[in-house]
Amino acid sequence: MDDAGQGVSPPVAVAFAVVGFFALVIGGFGVTSLLTETDVVAAGHSQLPGIVAVAAATVAFAATLWAGVHRVPPSYRVSLTAALAVLVAFVLGLVIGAAIEGSDVAAAVAVAGMFAVSWFALIVFLAGFAAAWAGVALVRTRASRPRWPWEQDDPE
Repeated sequence: MDDAGQGVSPPVAVAFAVVGFFALVIGGFGVTSLLTETDVVAAGHSQLPGIVAVAAATVAFAATLWAGVHRVPPSYRVSLTAALAVLVAFVLGLVIGAAIEGSDVAAAVAVAGMFAVSWFALIVFLAGFAAAWAGVALVRTRASRPRWPWEQDDPE
């Protein structure tokens, strides 16, 4: 069976890209926190706002990329849309998570505001952009799987 000319199916591409996005965010947060010696979520809050924010950003990423890769042909412009969507979703997730945690509205908005002007916001944006670009590339690339020399069809 010759599979040349088939890209990765959109559901598989979205699944790989979501895993990549999540890994880029978590890894990026770790390195940025180490380099800047700051916390992702302001001190005085539990992990709940961050968990809610990452979950919201991941859902926004998956939904945006899902819509983008189902167009024929998929456009790399969805990368910018996904990057903006994950940033907005992350900030809203911080507000919701802080509110669920029991913070008043002003404190919840302050947490989101501090995040929005930090290096961490840039990490979320770039992770969304890069992972969406990769997801679109998986669908658009028309490559076949690697083959061993003995798998080639004999010209005889």
